[in-house]
Order: sequence, then C-alpha cells, then structure tokens
Amino acid sequence: MHPKNKHNSSYNFTNLSKTHPDLTSHVFINSYGIKTIDFSDKEAVFHLNKAILKREYNINDWHIPENYLCPPIPGRADYIHHLHDLISENNKESSILGLDIGVGASCIYPILGSRLYNWDMVGCDIHENSVKAALQNIEATPDLKKKIKIRHQKNNANIFEGVINTDEYYQFSMCNPPFHTSEEEAVKLTNTKMKNLGYSVINTSNFGGQANELWCNGGEKLFIKRMIKQSVDFKDQIEWFTSLVSKSNNLPKIKKYIKKVNATSRIIDMSQGNKKSRIVAWTFQ
Repeated sequence: MHPKNKHNSSYNFTNLSKTHPDLTSHVFINSYGIKTIDFSDKEAVFHLNKAILKREYNINDWHIPENYLCPPIPGRADYIHHLHDLISENNKESSILGLDIGVGASCIYPILGSRLYNWDMVGCDIHENSVKAALQNIEATPDLKKKIKIRHQKNNANIFEGVINTDEYYQFSMCNPPFHTSEEEAVKLTNTKMKNLGYSVINTSNFGGQANELWCNGGEKLFIKRMIKQSVDFKDQIEWFTSLVSKSNNLPKIKKYIKKVNATSRIIDMSQGNKKSRIVAWTFQ
C-alpha cells in the first residue's frame, strides 16, 4: 500500500467494534487466533466499512442500497494517495477539483478525497439510483455538501460531455471502470478469488454490485478506450485523466490508444497484500 495509507496495518477489530457496535456480531477468531470477519459476507463488509468511516473519517451516517457494490476502503484510499502524488508534481494550486466517473451509490472516492486532502469533488453516474444514494450520503454529513457535487450522466454514450461545465477546470479525473465483460465472467472470477482465500463461493443472488458497476460490453479495455477517445475533447479542462486497470494484459492496448491521441501516459502500480492493480494516467499538457 501507499506509505501514507492509514490502513497499512491489520484491522483493529476491537477498536472498530467499539466505534460501531453492529460490527461486533460479525467478528470471530480464526484458526490462527486472529480476530477477523468473513469477507465474503456482504453485511459484515458493510459494517466494517461503516466502522472505518466513522472512526477514521468522521462519517457517522453512510449507507448503500441492497445489492450495490460495497467497496473495500483501504484500496480506495490508495488510489486517492497516488493521485495526490501525481497532481502534486507540478501543481501549486491551493484548491483541487477532481472528477469521479461512475461515483456509485457509496460515493466513496469523493468522500475519501475530501477527508484526506480537502479536495473539492464532482461525482457522476449513469444510474439514477446510484446518484440518489450518493446524494443521501453527502447530505447526511453537512460539511461534505460544501465539498462534493453529484451529477447524473443522462447519456450512456458520453463519459465527460453532459457532466463537465464549460467554466470548470479539473486537476484530475478518476474512474473505477466495470472490469468484466459479462455477469458470468464476474461471478466466475470472484468465485475463484473466494476459493483461493478459503471462503465459500457466491451466487448471483448475493453478489454485491449492480451490472453497471461490475461489467459492461467489452469490459474495462473497451470502456477505457472510449474514455481515452472522448478525453481529447476535454484536454483543456482536465490536467490528468486516470483510471484503474484491473487486468495487466489490457495495458499494451490501452497504451496504444493513448499514443494514438497524442497524449503522454504513465502507469502507477498499486498492491494490497496479494492483490495487484494499477492506475493508467494520461495528459495532453
């Protein structure tokens, strides 16, 4: 993890349970004598997130609708810290404005960006229910309302158009794209991961995440290709365009797409335990 990530050490379930007592019933001692939770249990992960947000980020009221993606906060915080490093290299601005594409019901990236670095954030999503849920999470914490705006992307074909106002300038955009090409692929790969971690497999009825959050036609490679193509029209309004890339074998094609639009690219590696991921960033400036 990033050295500034406050989640570098193991979860302190004793303290987290004191902060959020509803977590207590989900905590148990594993065969190694260590307190943990079942990370394949959506409700357990949800209460872990609530405890972390309450204890570490002063977010006392956070919710997501049933069957929506419940994000692991340490990994999301890592993206924020790496973005801070990226935009700090040449940026002397005292105020930072960032755009989260596909903000989701959790609104987790804008919340973390605001809390960790006092950034102003705009989050957008094509899913009306996600927009409503994200707005509810912002409105539940009054000081966030001054820092975060949520906008509905009404045209599925657009990524930036219809969201960015003509008078706005963003230091960065960020995105956690739908990784998979189909529901079947998403379930298969998640079951493999759960088996490797020693947890039971899942089925579609308890699979956390909506279709637009987890899979799309062409998966992340095609989604990022569209983003790169459309970024050309907003090269004077966004300094750094960025996206997570889950599958390393997609990188050669993605780099080729960026080169084709005459932008400069950078790959930022990330790791959380055994999980490897990376950020692709490109700029026209």
